[in-house]
Amino acid sequence: MKRIVILGAAESGVGAAALAKKQGFDVFVTDMGKIKPNYKEMLNERNIPWEEGQHSEALILNADEIIKSPGIPDAAPMVQKIKAAGINIISEIEFAGRYTDSKMICITGSNGKTTTTSLIYHIFKKAGYDVGLAGNIGNSLALQVAEEPHEYYVIELSSFQLDNMYDFRANIAVLLNITPDHLDRYHNSMQEYTDAKMRIIQNQTKDDSFVYWNDDPVIKRELEKYHIESRMCPFSIIEKQGMIGYISEGEYVIERPTPFNMEQEELSLTGKHNMYNSLAAGITADLSGISNEVIRASLSDFQGVEHRLEFVCTIHGVTFINDSKATNVDACWYALESMKQPTVLILGGLDKGNDYTAIKDLVLEKCKALVYLGVDNRKLHDFFDPLGLPVAETHSMKECVEACYRFAAPGDTVLLSPCCASFDLFRNMEDRGEQFKEFAHAL
Repeated sequence: MKRIVILGAAESGVGAAALAKKQGFDVFVTDMGKIKPNYKEMLNERNIPWEEGQHSEALILNADEIIKSPGIPDAAPMVQKIKAAGINIISEIEFAGRYTDSKMICITGSNGKTTTTSLIYHIFKKAGYDVGLAGNIGNSLALQVAEEPHEYYVIELSSFQLDNMYDFRANIAVLLNITPDHLDRYHNSMQEYTDAKMRIIQNQTKDDSFVYWNDDPVIKRELEKYHIESRMCPFSIIEKQGMIGYISEGEYVIERPTPFNMEQEELSLTGKHNMYNSLAAGITADLSGISNEVIRASLSDFQGVEHRLEFVCTIHGVTFINDSKATNVDACWYALESMKQPTVLILGGLDKGNDYTAIKDLVLEKCKALVYLGVDNRKLHDFFDPLGLPVAETHSMKECVEACYRFAAPGDTVLLSPCCASFDLFRNMEDRGEQFKEFAHAL
């Protein structure tokens, strides 16, 4: 019996374990940290052996294949030992793809992928399609394939997930943009990170479609290196020759396969960044045969994504916006670009090799004050203090929100759009956003 060992026992790993067990493999799950009670219960219910707080080499290095959770870096000592032993390492998505013939709609990009994925899923659900939501959001793809199969899956893919995908095929691949992010995981090499993102089109055939932002300079450069068999579906926020979708004179337009248009002001998502997201989603739905009526209704009533430019509250005339998902500089750029009122900006966290130059002009134009939130804010002080704006140093969310409120006046906006990962002070990005909302409401 073939032995499958799974590194990491969260959503991805436990889902992969359930599918491996169903397929008759000898399965073992191992996690260096503590496994959450609900995941332990899932493993126990399926009689899958597991360990936590350690990696037992004798139980791992006898595997025929390893499924690695995306959060575990290749530099981890156990991963290095697995590679030295010549054992194949794959992702949960790669593994799940072996056991389903469902249509795969896959979305990646440095920014906007959660919003776009959620919007595509919303459209498909509204159209009555049998669809599952998976990847970075939703339930594990492997678990759904094993126990709750769907005809379609809408999958948000990070570069980490794409790294260990080899034979998996996206029927529709959506690539929103490529800007610096997670460079700490890629030897500070933008090209290595870019190569990971471009893996979304590997294995596509002439029967598949590739939806991408035509104006992204990195994507443009990379496409010159590839022979792409799939149907090319470029979009832009300005009308130009060859675009399958664009914005023109206040109108949202899809040229083909089924012509579609609606007034831009009818779109529920606002801001330039959301024009890209809405175009990518609408084109994907159009390619999938969804009617114009459903696309129009869905683009008009979509409620957005938690922690992504999420309105929190207005306290004594000060508006609080939660953009905790902005874990890189480019995401913060889009958030600042959409601000209409004087802004108190919260920056900081676990730096991923950030270059803040891209937001310097917008900070000067939009911000009245900066509040740093992190264990180590020295890099922020070095870059932003010379701009001459009022700044505050904080090391907890309570302290941070209170500092923002002191800087803000009625009519101002407090924006949490930190450019950084959250793991220095918070469990994750969601925890950071929830604490921001809690302390804003408590003012």
